[in-house]
Amino acid sequence: MKTGICHEPLGNRNKTKVLAFAFSSLLVALSFSAEAQQPRRVARIGYLDIGTAAGSAELLDAFRKQMTQLDWIEGKHLTIEYRYADGNLDRLSELALELVKLKPDAIVGNTILTSLALKKVTSTIPIVMINSTHPVGGGLIASLGRPGGNVTGNTSFAEDLPGKRLEILKETIPKFTRVGVITGLGGPGGDTQLKAIKEAASALGLKLVETDSASDHEKLLNAFQFVVREHVDGIVTTSGPIIFAQRKNIILLAANYKLPAMYPQKEFAEEGGLMSYGNDFRENYRLAAVYVDKILRGAKPGDLPVERPSKFEFVVNLKAAKEIGLTIPQRVLARADRVIR
Repeated sequence: MKTGICHEPLGNRNKTKVLAFAFSSLLVALSFSAEAQQPRRVARIGYLDIGTAAGSAELLDAFRKQMTQLDWIEGKHLTIEYRYADGNLDRLSELALELVKLKPDAIVGNTILTSLALKKVTSTIPIVMINSTHPVGGGLIASLGRPGGNVTGNTSFAEDLPGKRLEILKETIPKFTRVGVITGLGGPGGDTQLKAIKEAASALGLKLVETDSASDHEKLLNAFQFVVREHVDGIVTTSGPIIFAQRKNIILLAANYKLPAMYPQKEFAEEGGLMSYGNDFRENYRLAAVYVDKILRGAKPGDLPVERPSKFEFVVNLKAAKEIGLTIPQRVLARADRVIR
């Protein structure tokens, strides 16, 4: 008995399935192709530096390399607007306003002074601070865990490290009683460090010889000549971009005057200075890039906890010690994380 059902030949059904699969595959391919052809958004960020372009070049290189690893390539996916105050604090407000008027996606400030200048002219553009001293007390953030507002980034132990540096220097030098301090620019960060150095010197029974700001080569030379006239037994420096940028001159002057010196970053010891104890500035810049990446991908700065450095390195340069006729005690060498011979 015949039924009213019409059976399609098996070959035709297979051809239909193949054609349907091919058509759907083509649609998917076209979809991916269309997405690939869409231009990726180019992000724009600002960078405000209290110092000079030359002084921060290698630190910024660490920042850009980290951004590249995070798939933000300058000139391709990323535009960076740089502004440098060249040590002139009076220019910070003007430069901060210039960057804000460009309406970038975020702005990076390399000290508490630059971050404060930025915060005064914008409450909406995200600000990423690098190595800022006392950001809570300075009014930048509400707390380290929940900064709130439009500022986040990394901070320092500026109030804790000077005591450790002076302690090591005193242990290194017999009959150490007078210490000179070479400072960069003033402001909250510098003032906090100088206060900590004074307190540490007092606790260790040391006479502290202060100098004027060594913000350029001439002032730096004057500062060294002053501490030499005051017959100091050694020197320490504050930490910051101005001092970091002048490290080669500082190291050379300390060697010429045969002054034992304790420095805040490993680069000083690596480049011929006697000793250093502190955190890694390059790591601060790499961490800043991580913050910028998160913000560019939608995170709110107020929700990103502020980080403090967790790793500190004590470096001793025995070549430098030999040049100034100083023998480093074994008990000091035993505490070093690295000894340059």
